[in-house]
Amino acid sequence: MSALVVNEIFRSIQGESTRAGEPCVFVRLTACDLRCTWCDTEYAFHEGTKQTVAEVLDRVEAWDVRLVTVTGGEPLLQKSTPELITSLLDRGRTVLVETGGHRDITGLDSRAIRILDLKAPSSGQTDRMRWGNLDDLRATDEVKIVVRDRIDYDWALKTIHSRGIEGRCPILLSPVHGELDPATLAGWILESGAPVRLQIQLHRLLWPETLRGV
Repeated sequence: MSALVVNEIFRSIQGESTRAGEPCVFVRLTACDLRCTWCDTEYAFHEGTKQTVAEVLDRVEAWDVRLVTVTGGEPLLQKSTPELITSLLDRGRTVLVETGGHRDITGLDSRAIRILDLKAPSSGQTDRMRWGNLDDLRATDEVKIVVRDRIDYDWALKTIHSRGIEGRCPILLSPVHGELDPATLAGWILESGAPVRLQIQLHRLLWPETLRGV
């Protein structure tokens, strides 16, 4: 029977993506092979319990919430993740898949909304990116870039242009929480007229003292 190592499953408000503000069930899977300098979910690197896909589905369906986010860690490290995603879609859920951008996204169910991270220089992981993923982007997908400073921002604009991402799907720039003032990033966006959206981690504003389960 197909199984996954699961860090946590919880219901919250989606704090990121173009679906920010919507009730959402999160399935956070264990393990990640990236080590971004600003990572806020290091507890998901190792902590988790083995659960069958059927058990995960039962836990998700305990809540009458249509939006589900499959995240990590890095969810595409686990071979049963595509099965979980398709099973959720078959049950009428809208599924967001948050991935670090270094794993092949082409084999995922075409109905899923893939949120693809591009790692800016301050992450320390830029050289790990699988740039071929960009060739498979659809209008329903999203690109996310976490920005710590002006170097990251300028890199983001250059990459959006040089990689031909502009206009293909929503592009969201997110400031590193507690390190880059969102208003500063907003000013840069307005100044440059960049074809991007400002993304703020809504869950951190709602529950600033809570690190897990939000």
